[in-house]
Amino acid sequence: MVGRIPVVDVHPLVHGGVRPAKATVGEAQPIRATVFREGHDRLGAEVVLVGPDGVRQDPARMREVSKGSDRWEAWVAPDAPGEWGYEIHAFSDALATWQHNAEVKIRAGVDVELMFTEGLLLLDRLEAEHETDARCAALRAALTDAHRPLEARVAVIASEETTQLFRERPLRDLLTVDGPFPLFADRRRALVGSWYEFFPRSEGARVDPDTGRTISGTFRTAIASLDRVAEMGFDVLYLPPIHPIGEVNRKGRNNTLDPGPEDVGVPWAIGSRHGGHDAIHPDLGTLADFDAFVARAHERGIEIALDFALQAAPDHPWVTEHPEFFTTRADGSIAYAENPPKKYQDIYPINFDNDPAGIFAEAERVVRFWMARGVRIFRVDNPHTKPLAFWEWLLGRIRATDPDVIFLSEAFTRRAMMHGLGAAGFHQSYTYFTWRTEKGEIEEYLAEVATESDHVMRPAFWPNTPDILHAFLQYGGPNAFRIRATLAATASPTWGMYAGYELCEHVAVRPGSEEYLDSEKYQIRIRDWDGAEAEGRSIAPYIARLNALRREIPALQTLRELRVHWSDDDHVLVFTKGSGADTVIVVLNLDPHGARATTVHLDWRALGLPEYFAVHEHLTGEDWWWGEHNWVAFDPGHQVAHILTIRDDT
Repeated sequence: MVGRIPVVDVHPLVHGGVRPAKATVGEAQPIRATVFREGHDRLGAEVVLVGPDGVRQDPARMREVSKGSDRWEAWVAPDAPGEWGYEIHAFSDALATWQHNAEVKIRAGVDVELMFTEGLLLLDRLEAEHETDARCAALRAALTDAHRPLEARVAVIASEETTQLFRERPLRDLLTVDGPFPLFADRRRALVGSWYEFFPRSEGARVDPDTGRTISGTFRTAIASLDRVAEMGFDVLYLPPIHPIGEVNRKGRNNTLDPGPEDVGVPWAIGSRHGGHDAIHPDLGTLADFDAFVARAHERGIEIALDFALQAAPDHPWVTEHPEFFTTRADGSIAYAENPPKKYQDIYPINFDNDPAGIFAEAERVVRFWMARGVRIFRVDNPHTKPLAFWEWLLGRIRATDPDVIFLSEAFTRRAMMHGLGAAGFHQSYTYFTWRTEKGEIEEYLAEVATESDHVMRPAFWPNTPDILHAFLQYGGPNAFRIRATLAATASPTWGMYAGYELCEHVAVRPGSEEYLDSEKYQIRIRDWDGAEAEGRSIAPYIARLNALRREIPALQTLRELRVHWSDDDHVLVFTKGSGADTVIVVLNLDPHGARATTVHLDWRALGLPEYFAVHEHLTGEDWWWGEHNWVAFDPGHQVAHILTIRDDT
């Protein structure tokens, strides 16, 4: 039923309020609704947050987005994790109605003393319902002092002080309450994180000088690599599957079907005679070695994210113990994974229609096994190939007991499915950022993830993965790597990169392919980190600077206050995050090959900035004065971006 003051088109809502919208502790987010009424009397609207303890917070006054739009908005921020709700309170605003009528009528000489009397009665009511202050006394004097000039009395009624008094202490007549609508506030890591991915078997790997064979790295040797990750400022380390790799139908180097005896296989082909999803690959060490690795990571301020790939190699223990987990074809064989024309002969997908109860229970058991060993983040492989009902069940079960555990969706698929996975409970999602390289498409995508899908899907921006080497990186040289890292690290509160990015590894297996030559998916990679650093072939110092700025500048840790601005060059992107003194301005040259000079234009009014303001450039340390129109120049041999904040002396 429509309330006395109608409230409609409430946002954020996920599936009509059946599932909670995404919120993060300390992150401001907009609550919007269309609120209107009959006649000409003024109305007011407020957002009231309801905490996990059921206690209602102080109301946040909503403001009309634009005059006459009937669209109202307030920004609120949960201050604790858990299940929250929000209500929208709409009411007839007697004070604002009187203020408007009094100003018009008194100046027109209509019902002058009556308007003063009515105002006095409302003021009496305001002081009875709320605390009073000096503004009440000033208004009372204007209402009762007939010896003052009429215009002076009206000036008090119309003043900003009186308007603010009425906003802070409204009289709520004809109150309509809509809600509560659900929010779930996650811990900060669900929104903000700098991720790094490496294969433990490559970290500390070496070539035996006597046999020429490659010796796998282990969790013990990979401990030393944690220092490299920490020095670049990453706070999440993502590990591909660490389990035994299937020996049946194993893939060779560069995805060949004829592996040699030394080929190590694809980590996502999980399971062998050595165990399944709850086992460690014997070449990597033992569970005790893994525990030591996790403990050292935590000492360095790094959380471990573990891959959860719900699939099996042909020799996984599940194949013999639970054949009902898979699809049996007419000839009696088990169907392997296919995405025509691609074939994955080394992987059996799970069939959720055969034994859903058994699969659900086993999946939860595996996740909780690794949770008990200190893993609180899971990167989920191909979740879009499993039923949404399964993910809603599993993630709901985990959230009920361990709400700090975070799941990242690795789903490059249709928008509806990506949003559906977010609604089902995934905290973060891979995105199509990797393929957005032109200015127009970048601007559109930033607006989409920051303002259109933010209530259901938190974006993670990755310039590369072990599977994806975009052409921009293949042919753009080191500047391309700086450009994409800068954009990912500043535009999204969560970003990540796969090992080798800092070395600008850029060679594809063949022209037109997005796969790496000698991909680490199929073999161990031994990299000369120290040599690259000494020879200046590594951009690790630049990556470290970006991650340091992400910690120093609060606006870079936000998603929702992103605003795209304008430049006169189709290769220069400009956007801001935050507002007022907390604004950060990012100007980026998207051309990795050419110098660019142009004017960028800022909507300083929308940002709440003065017409001219002082800025600090964090990549060079320079200080400038900026305004609406600003000249910028980029020499790709020296700098690809400006990252600016507002100086205190503005």
